[in-house]
Order: sequence, then C-alpha cells, then structure tokens
Amino acid sequence: MTHQATYDFDTPVDRRGTASVQWDGVADRFGVDGLLPFTISDMDFASPPQVLDALRERLAHGVFGYTDWRLGAFREAIRDWYARRYDTTLDPERIVYGPSVLNQVSQLLRMWTEPGDGVVVHTPTYDGFRKAVTGLGRHLRGVAVGDEAGLERELARQDAKVLILCSPHNPTGRVWTEDELKGISRLAGAHGVAVISDEIHADFVHDGHRHLPWTRFADDRGRWAVVTSASKAFNFPALTGSYGIIGDPEERTAFVRRMETGEGLASPAVLSLTAHIAAYRDGAAWLDAARGYVAGNLAMLQERLRSAFPALGWAPPQAGYLAWIDLRALGVDDEALQRELVERERVAIMPGAVYGAEGFVRLNLGCPRSKAEAGADALVRALNRLT
Repeated sequence: MTHQATYDFDTPVDRRGTASVQWDGVADRFGVDGLLPFTISDMDFASPPQVLDALRERLAHGVFGYTDWRLGAFREAIRDWYARRYDTTLDPERIVYGPSVLNQVSQLLRMWTEPGDGVVVHTPTYDGFRKAVTGLGRHLRGVAVGDEAGLERELARQDAKVLILCSPHNPTGRVWTEDELKGISRLAGAHGVAVISDEIHADFVHDGHRHLPWTRFADDRGRWAVVTSASKAFNFPALTGSYGIIGDPEERTAFVRRMETGEGLASPAVLSLTAHIAAYRDGAAWLDAARGYVAGNLAMLQERLRSAFPALGWAPPQAGYLAWIDLRALGVDDEALQRELVERERVAIMPGAVYGAEGFVRLNLGCPRSKAEAGADALVRALNRLT
C-alpha cells in the first residue's frame, strides 16, 4: 500500500481507556483524574501508516512463534537508516537487542559497575536514569549541562565507572556539538570511564541541528554502548523493543549472553521488530512531517510566552517535542503553580523537580495543535495569576 507524503496530525485520537500512562494514569502522579495531560514522553499521533500496514500484514500471517532478532532484516534496516540519516557506517554484527532502552542501561550498569560505584549524568536528569542508577545501589553524580570542568572533576573520581550520556539531552532538548562530543570522549578515555549513550531522541532533531552518533567518537575496543530505539520518534513504545550498538566484541558477547541466559530474553517481541523495520525502511517522510508539525507547536508556544512574559526569553528545544521552560525569572513558587495548573486549569504538566531542577516545567507538545494551544494557554493563565 502506498501513502501520500501528507499526514493528518490535527485530528485528535481518543487515547482514554487504552491503559495509556499519559491519559489514564494521570491520577497516579497528580492525584486528580481527568486532567488534560502534557506529561510522559510519548505522542498523541497514530504511528506512521507504513508501520501500521506492516503490523497488519504480520498479524495476518497468524503465527507468532519464537523469533530471533539476528534473523531477517532487523539489523540491516538499522544499518541502512544510519547510513541515510546520519551518514554513518554501522557493522550490523555490532547491533544487539533489548526489551527497552532503560533495560539495556541497567544491564550495562550491572556489567560495568559494582554497588557503590559512581555513575555520572548531566543535570537536569531524566528521572529514568536516576531510578536505574540508585535502584542498583550505585551513586548518581550530577554535572550541569555544559560544565566541562565539572564533568572532568566527576569523571576523575576514583569510583567513577560509567558516564550515561543522553544525546540529544532529555529534558533540555540539547543537541551536543561535535566539539562537545570529542571533549566528552577525551575525558572519558583519559579517566577510564565507560560511556553509555542514550540516543533515543536522535531521530527527532530539528532543522538547523545535527545529531552525531557516539559511534563516531568511540574507541572500538573501549567500554561503550549506544542504546536507542525507533519507538520514540515513530511513536510505538508500547510495542517494546530497542537496540544497542556495542563496539568491543567481548563486551558485546557478554551483553548478549546476559540477556539470553540471566534475563531469559532470547526471543524478542516480533511486532517490535516489524515496526522497526518498517519505520526505518519507509517512515522517513512521516517522521519529517511530524517533526515539522511539532516545530509549529513549539513556535506557537514561543510566541505566546514571548508575548506574555518576554523576560523568560524561551526558545524551542533543538530536538524532541518536550518544551523545557525556565520560569525562575518570574519568581513563581513551584507548588503554587502546580495547584493552579491542576485545580483551576485542569492540566497536567511535569514539574522540573522531577528532573532535579526547581523552577522549571516540562511540557509535552507531541500532540495536535488544538491540544498544544490549550496547554500553552493554561500555562500562561496560571502564570499570570501568580505574577
């Protein structure tokens, strides 16, 4: 089936009653049901029609026996995507499979650290990293984004064993430059610190910026891994599934052995493989259209914040659909703002404290324009009442 390269992102899709964390689980975090949510980082758009067609075809086959991610087109589709999208050559033999990016992070932390070791992250920090690191009994060490001296200080600590690099960075939407990545690689190498580069937001980099995979900066024999998935950009996280790229053959073999024996994950989710292959082979036009649409949402938010609160000077992120907004110039109390948003505006917007940053909010604009406008207007109204 063929599709025109025009897609409908305006028409809302009712996600209530689908066990959606963002829509049906809003009361778990905010204590109130029925809020209009702008929270967890998935989008309100249907997955690309090319992906849906491939899933329907696979379902029509009707047999769902044990599968192996090393068979079929999974690794080749990833290789070809990196060649086209990032002008980067990948050896398919370096690719591994995992049920999720965070699961891969946890397995690599178990491989490369011991309880009590230090794991360095950039702040503000995606809360999933904090949960993984502290849940395994490791020490989370935060360094502000852009603080090279602080990064070197933390990597030089004797117990520092791993740097988790979020590239592009969540929640700020920062796309690291080539010079920055070279500097991080140099520091990690000098201090013998392994690097886990979470690149799940890479496919959603906005025009004017360029994602550079960590594979370009890594020593083939060093301890490093890229962990990522097509599920973020093409919006199918509920299918599970992710992949990693591990350069060192012994480390790669150890990872696969751990997943297939200790974790019992020899057979992947077959619909995840199907979705990845279809997205990377045929989904580029949809992805570019989605990025452009989200860029329009972000520009709308910028205009409304600029008009109401010029002192904020907010600019859209370089990647992703998550608006990370610094409200500190307004002197607004975080708890008071959340009360206004939840009780009066009936919207759910993530407070910056979740990511270790008081005075910020994170607003998910991966949604139809009408919803994005409702969220922007609710935030502006709430802030106006408090300033």
